[in-house]
Order: sequence, then structure tokens, then C-alpha cells
Amino acid sequence: MARFLFTMLPANDLGLPTRLVPIARALADRGHEIAVCNPAPAPSKLIEDAGLKNLPVPSRPMPDSWTDLAQASTAWDVDEMFGCLFGNEEFIRAATGVQVDVLRDFAPDVVVDSFGLFTCLAARILKLRLVSVLQGNFHPASDGFLWWKSPRPTGLPSATPAVNKVAAEYGAPPVARCVDLLAGDLSLIVGTPETDPLPAAANATYIGPIVWQRGNATLPDWVATLDRDKPVIWVYSGNPRYANAPTPIDSIVVIRAAIAALGNTPMQVVLTTGHQVFPKELGALPSNFHHAAYLPGSAMAERSDLMVHHGGHSSVMNELSAGKPAVIIPTITERESNARRVVALGAGEIVLPVDGPDGEKQIDVSEFSAKLQRVLHEPSYRQSSRRVAESMRKFGGAEAAADRIEQFASTQT
Repeated sequence: MARFLFTMLPANDLGLPTRLVPIARALADRGHEIAVCNPAPAPSKLIEDAGLKNLPVPSRPMPDSWTDLAQASTAWDVDEMFGCLFGNEEFIRAATGVQVDVLRDFAPDVVVDSFGLFTCLAARILKLRLVSVLQGNFHPASDGFLWWKSPRPTGLPSATPAVNKVAAEYGAPPVARCVDLLAGDLSLIVGTPETDPLPAAANATYIGPIVWQRGNATLPDWVATLDRDKPVIWVYSGNPRYANAPTPIDSIVVIRAAIAALGNTPMQVVLTTGHQVFPKELGALPSNFHHAAYLPGSAMAERSDLMVHHGGHSSVMNELSAGKPAVIIPTITERESNARRVVALGAGEIVLPVDGPDGEKQIDVSEFSAKLQRVLHEPSYRQSSRRVAESMRKFGGAEAAADRIEQFASTQT
């Protein structure tokens, strides 16, 4: 049996743990020793729900990380995003040191990571075997988040010089771009060539959609009592607020849009926030809204007629694997990238928010309402979603990923 450590960018969102936890659980069920590392509150709840060990992170002083959060939200690709988030050399040095300590202490046979730049650097420093589990637009060979535009502008921010300086301090070789660190010795792509296209030369293996849900998970009784003759709209915002003041990556705009367009209508709206606190500033919800911090994703998607969400890749995988269409309000370019893929597949529509004068994102409610009605009532959206769902079934998901990782761990270096 092997020893695996699952790591990721420790953001307080469910997207990354949602793709890693099912693989970790599958390997644990096969008798391997498994640990996960993400101390953020919402991921910690998901990891605990899966019955997995969540490693603590060593405490040490950490300087501020990002230099330009607003530009990070409009980043062309991962390399620019890292440049905006991690432009502080001292932060890179401290964060890398933390991950080196975590990896040394647990001493895994294989590190399985998703979007954890500093864990990938630490694995390179310690010469540990690395499996990356990525969405297509995170892979170094992708066309980036703004794939419908070209060419990539020159002179964009990059953390590569600082990353290479820290790597050199440990005696590790430099990289051409820091995003190159994300490509492990084995790269697994969540999604399919249709949902997450990559060049043929990319050294990556598609594993299909991964959606976390405990095997015995069920929806609460109140969901079962929803009127079968009225549409059920599942609204998923992800993290509504990342700080006390508005930030460019907040998803509260999704909730506000849903209230404005769907409040006190014949629609039945189920709102979930991914183990996040519901913003008190929104006040009482309309009478046709039902809020839950978290619901089993696959089951809720199956019960829904349509999803409204923020464009996170895991949300896209959830809707498409269930064969359900969506109207998406993406809050950053990474999410816009995912949303545009859904539109290209004929499985939904996109409503782009704009920055308001107070720093809050705003949308055209009339446009949103019109697109909701179109997606709900035009059969082509459901037909396209079901076609994509059917095409996804030939990929193995978490079990196939576990097979690949298990095989990789058993091979000699």
C-alpha cells in the first residue's frame, strides 16, 4: 500500500476539494494511507464529511500575498493570475517553506495536487513524485482563460522570477513559467476534450467529471416536498464574500441577481452557498427561496430543472454530468472561461457582470431574466446538456483517476 498526500491551493472554496476528495476517498477505500491538506473552513467540512484526515499547516508569520486582486480577477491565464496574487517574494518564500515542512513531515510516496503552486514547488525541491489534477485552463499547455482572444499580451505580471529565486535557494532548477510547476509527473484533466480542450501535444489524461457526494447522501425532506409541477432552480453562489469589504472575486452578485429575477415568482429556488455564511446584508429571502449551506451536489442537480451559478469548474462539471442546463454569472476570467465553454456546447447562457461604482459587481437583470426563461423553456439547451452528459459517461471519473494514480505509484522512478 502507498502513502498519498492530497494538496491544493488553500482557498476557502469547495471547487478544488470537490475534485480531490472523491479520488482520495477511492484510494483510502482501497487500503492506501491518505491525508489531505487544506485548513480553510469550508474545505475542512468537506474533508471531514468524507472521513479523511486533514493535516494541520505549520504556523508561521505570513506577509500579504496578492499585489493586485482586481487584476487577478481579469487575468489572461494562470501565469498572470499567480503574478497578481503572489507578487510578493517574501510571501513566496514563506509559503514554500510551509509546504516543504508539510511534505517532509508526512513523507508521502506521491503528492496529488490541484492548483497548489507552492506545494508543487515544494515537491520539486524535495524530489517527490507529483500527480496534478487540473481543469483544462489550468494546464500549462492551455490557451489560458481568455482563449477566444489572441494573441496573449506581452508584459503581463508574473511570479516566475521570484519563484525561481526561491527555488534556487533550495537548489531546485528554474522554470520558464511558474504555471509549468502545475504539470506533474502525471497530469490528470477533470473533464473531457469537449469541455476542457487541450492541444494534442499536451501530456495529459482526461478522467471525466468528478463531483463529490457521499454514497449514502440524500437530500433533506423539504426538497422532496417541492412541487413537481413548478420548475426548481438551483442557485449556487460559492463564496459570496471573501473579505469584510467588497472584492473583485465576490459571488454575492449571483444571489442578488437570483433574488431580483426569481423572487416571488412561480419558480422554486434552492440556494446553496457551499458551507459559507449567508450574507446578512441581503436580509430575508423571498418566500419561494429555500436556503441551505450545503446539499449533496449530484442529487440536487438531478432534482433541478436549471442551475444558476458563478462559473466555477466544479459547478460546470456538476450541471453537465447531470445533463442540466445553466445560466452562469462568472465573476472572474477563469469562471468566464468555463462559462463560455458551456455556451459553446449549447448547454447554457452567460450573463457578464460589470463593476459598479461602489466596487460591487452588477448585472442587467432584464437580460438575466430573459436568458433564464430561454434556457428553461427552449428544449435545445436540455438536449445539448444531456448529450454532453452521455459523452462524459465513457470516462471513469474518480475511480479512473484512482486507478491511474495507483498505477503511477507502483511504477519505479
